[in-house]
Amino acid sequence: MTIGAVALALVVGNGQAVVHWSGQDADRAAAAEPTASATRTADPVPTWRPVSSGALKSVDAVELRAESIVFRSDDHTVTTVSMRDAKHTVSVLNRILGTPARTQTAVGDAGRCVPASTTSTWGGAIRVAALAEPGTAGNRVEVRVLRDHVRSRLGAVIELSGPDGVQVGDDVSEQIDDAPASDRESLGSDDAQAWQLLLQRGWTDDSDHADDRGTAGHRGTDGAKGADGDGADGDGANGVSVLTDDSTVTVIGSPMPIRPARGC
Repeated sequence: MTIGAVALALVVGNGQAVVHWSGQDADRAAAAEPTASATRTADPVPTWRPVSSGALKSVDAVELRAESIVFRSDDHTVTTVSMRDAKHTVSVLNRILGTPARTQTAVGDAGRCVPASTTSTWGGAIRVAALAEPGTAGNRVEVRVLRDHVRSRLGAVIELSGPDGVQVGDDVSEQIDDAPASDRESLGSDDAQAWQLLLQRGWTDDSDHADDRGTAGHRGTDGAKGADGDGADGDGANGVSVLTDDSTVTVIGSPMPIRPARGC
């Protein structure tokens, strides 16, 4: 399994992200086939169209959605790239942000569910893992947003967000309280609250992997209740999620399954 395999990064100290693979986070790195949602769905997968360098220089905001990345200038969409297309995803980011720091990972190098990939990180703010093989859901990249902004190659500030303008550093206590139980999961304890909150569903079941699905649970197929007291019936959901420290967003990522149903 490869979906969500790149570690759920936590931002610490100087803003650099560290990989965390203990306990349920390691299981969360495994994929979960999503269920359909009547209210939260991803945009249709966009078709790539060439965009000029001049247009890309005007980009002042980047939004991570469930299955795509949207580049905007003054609320106007400059271009959209599909997360099923690693080549153009990395290429557009390179053209806007400059040369990233790159690392190569072999299968299992950073944990039992980690696929082979080339990871590009721009300014410690946005990380893209281009997978050597497609993920189960069809994704060719995994994306993590670690800060609320990044500098372009020309030095301009570019805002980074998820759906509905949610950014790293935002307080999402109201969204957590209002979210259905299926779209949130407690990852903390009585002394240290932490959450995963699904902002937008995506990566719909392609049926080729339907036989692989199990019963969703906090850590797998044992049917245990989630830490917030919710039942574990049904499959986990996938899409773009946030991780929080208390109710403050620390990471925005996609694909990032919630209540993953199985190991890798």
